[in-house]
Amino acid sequence: MSRGREAAIAAAVAVAFADSSIVVLALPELYGRFNTSIEGVSWVVTAYNLAVAVTALALLLFVHRLRSAVLLGAGLGLFLAASIACAAAQGLGFLIAARSVQGVGAALLLAGALPVLGRARWTAAGTFGLALGPALGGVLTQAFDWRAIFVVQAPLAGLGLLGLRRTPEVEVDEGWTPSLRRTLPANACLGLLFGALVGALFLAVLLVISVWDYSPIAGAGIVSALPLAALAVRPLRLPPLTAVWGGAGLLAAGLVGLALLPSASVGFMVWALALCGAGLGLAVPVLSNAALDQGAGLTRSGTLTVGARHLGLVLALALIAPLLASKVPAAGDKALLRGTAVLLDAPIGLDKKVPVALDLKKAFDKAQEGETPDLKQPFNAHGAADDSALAAVRDDLAGAIEATITRASRPAFFLCAGFAAAALLVAVAWRRRIV
Repeated sequence: MSRGREAAIAAAVAVAFADSSIVVLALPELYGRFNTSIEGVSWVVTAYNLAVAVTALALLLFVHRLRSAVLLGAGLGLFLAASIACAAAQGLGFLIAARSVQGVGAALLLAGALPVLGRARWTAAGTFGLALGPALGGVLTQAFDWRAIFVVQAPLAGLGLLGLRRTPEVEVDEGWTPSLRRTLPANACLGLLFGALVGALFLAVLLVISVWDYSPIAGAGIVSALPLAALAVRPLRLPPLTAVWGGAGLLAAGLVGLALLPSASVGFMVWALALCGAGLGLAVPVLSNAALDQGAGLTRSGTLTVGARHLGLVLALALIAPLLASKVPAAGDKALLRGTAVLLDAPIGLDKKVPVALDLKKAFDKAQEGETPDLKQPFNAHGAADDSALAAVRDDLAGAIEATITRASRPAFFLCAGFAAAALLVAVAWRRRIV
């Protein structure tokens, strides 16, 4: 197969993995567009990953009977059509349904692309697609809007279909063998690590955009610490077990760092995300090699690992979304008390304190519906742009509120760190079956 065709299919694989998290930086825009909540908008991410996991695990029953080119072509075609549907969505329900169909297509194309690309190229495309997803989505959202994320994906899937022409068919000869069962510990580790990554790819991004009020492109710059760190550790040639143990440990450490964020500290977050990225770059390639067992049949073992990875993401999202939603209202009440104290002590007249306080209360009422409030709008609406004293109070109050809501995210970050720690325990317990 020519390099151009191979690159087109590799790009489709990268996009399919990136879609696990690519819309995260667009979630605040989706809040406003569809008037939803944290749990509601999280389904835009969850539906895709759930569809990938379910489809991949169902494929295990008969994937060995399908030709790889047919599987890849069907997946690319479905992914292309669903991407167009996502871009055209006018309601949250339709977008979630289209994302589900897109996930089905992604599972098919990921399974079909593995024997075509080979283990090394497939793994590399998937690793960096997953890591680059949020940053890429942030740039597209800032430059255009959230629909641009899906508009860009459609031609990439189309190029993949063109690259599929004249692709040599790969013979498939596989089944349930002892060597396939031997990959289960590696897949368990991958599923747990991908669940842990929800903290870095979902929670951290929501914090930067929804709470700290950074623009999508600024958020993309912050989150880019993760893929850059993953790239930086790629040249390292560590013993396999050292890479897996060290990678899981670094990911857990980075998530603990995110849990311990004292306030809206960008520098602290960049370092924590860099640790997460380094852990991803060290552990995932080694575990992927262990999971993609040639002896068990590359297509079938690849299908299993796709299902395991996305099942980990879905499990973490299912646990974290309601946990986060339950913490936001309480954090909002506490933040409102702190904000009220700051406002009462501020050196501004009552003619501004009272209307700002009333509007601030309305903003915090949104937290009762699972949304993060707009912290600065009440001040801006009453002339903070032209009043330096009011602007200073706004900034002090926003800082106090941001710190309160940031700390409310700690349980969810610790939960994600627990996923990484569990992966480390699995890797230690079944070390002989991972390398």
